[in-house]
Amino acid sequence: MKMKLQLLRLVCACVPLLTIDLHAAETSLAATNTKPNILVIIADDLGYADIGANGGKEIPTPHIDSIATNGVRFSCGYVSGPYCSPTRAGLLTGRYQQRFGHEFNPGPNDTNNLALGLSLKERTIADKLTDAGYKTALVGKWHLGHAPEFHPTQRGFQEYFGFLGGAHSYTNALTGTRNSVQRGTNHVDEKEVLTHAFTREALAFIDRNQKNPFFLQLAFNAVHGPLDVDPKYYDRFSHITDERRRKFAGLLAGLDDGVGAVLKKLRESGLEENTLVFFFSDNGGPTLANTSKNEPLRGFKAQTWEGGIRVPFLAQWKGKLPAGKVYQQPVIQLDIHATALALAGVSTAANPKLDGVNLLPFLTGENKGVPHDALYWRFGQQLAIRKGDWKLVRGAGSEELQLFNLASDIGEKTDLAAKEPAKFKELEADWNKWNAELVPPAWGPPRLVAGGARRGQRAQRAAAAASVSEFLTNTPAAKN
Repeated sequence: MKMKLQLLRLVCACVPLLTIDLHAAETSLAATNTKPNILVIIADDLGYADIGANGGKEIPTPHIDSIATNGVRFSCGYVSGPYCSPTRAGLLTGRYQQRFGHEFNPGPNDTNNLALGLSLKERTIADKLTDAGYKTALVGKWHLGHAPEFHPTQRGFQEYFGFLGGAHSYTNALTGTRNSVQRGTNHVDEKEVLTHAFTREALAFIDRNQKNPFFLQLAFNAVHGPLDVDPKYYDRFSHITDERRRKFAGLLAGLDDGVGAVLKKLRESGLEENTLVFFFSDNGGPTLANTSKNEPLRGFKAQTWEGGIRVPFLAQWKGKLPAGKVYQQPVIQLDIHATALALAGVSTAANPKLDGVNLLPFLTGENKGVPHDALYWRFGQQLAIRKGDWKLVRGAGSEELQLFNLASDIGEKTDLAAKEPAKFKELEADWNKWNAELVPPAWGPPRLVAGGARRGQRAQRAAAAASVSEFLTNTPAAKN
């Protein structure tokens, strides 16, 4: 574009009698070369059925639902990890995180875990988009390492406001020096409720970059525990008698209002038609820990049952994506990375092969095929593969591989392994082939600390710990 503008100025200088509105011409050229903005909003521990767009009725989520109304709802939207950090590692790299050992959360932010984080051999989406001229920022939860070399500002994000750990108080910004709220690398004594603070920072970033293409990852920690809710939202749900459910409702309402404020900012700034918005949850709801809902799915966070890996997943791009579309083919958060690079015109030839794909041709109807032949999961001794409507899974609490047809059995109730031996062997072979490409976990899951666990969290962590009781060299599927 710079060369075009220089040529235009040269023509105007050499041909004085030629009447050209130089400012208008420059504006027109700039407009035709503007790259789309990319906004990725991540909810934390939000269940599949917690939003109205997926059938939730108890807690209104009008702003989140508006993304589905104005864009696309993915009825089979998945994440590559059944809990927090692995999913984020997959998003930022566009690759199954088991390819580089990031199978589990890196652990508490103590000195024994400082060396654990997103592999320094991997380039992030923020690295690539920064190289492409984008302004990049992460607002919110990181959970990909505490050491300086893992810090967001060292992984491609030009701006950062948030906390580095896996969970945080909503009302106490200075929760330990290692996990305090930070602006860049400086600790911040934040006074606002954290959901509001993250919304504020996202709005400010958009304000500062209305004339620049930007990539904003807005990673709310709502609705993850602790359930310390803003009083104004707590009061809104006085009709809910269960105390924990009432607090959860308050957290979700605050999250929804934050999403609404960001969407309104895009609209009022004239950026709505030049911004691709994704919304998804980092894993299924931990129903025992925060009263989230995954119905009609089986299981919850830290499990490879559908309730742990199928999540609320929405996209909006006004004027580019069809409005009110329900896309039923399986997609995964890894696709967001590939889609963003395609929009930015970034070649992936020089990078390790991405596992995600550009979703736009599938959503517009240009490509009539399916984004993925199969999707895969490995979480210690738990595993899964989805191929078409079929799913082979060893979920938490199960020692045997089981086969389900999700088209007729979304709740994974009827094991068809005995009735469909050929399909069982096909999926088992496909999973084993994929698994052979992976590396062992770089670390095990965080240990279950005795005492101090909130209600339900002990069971959730125990499920994760049991899944990697001893990671053997033999593949889990090969044992059957």
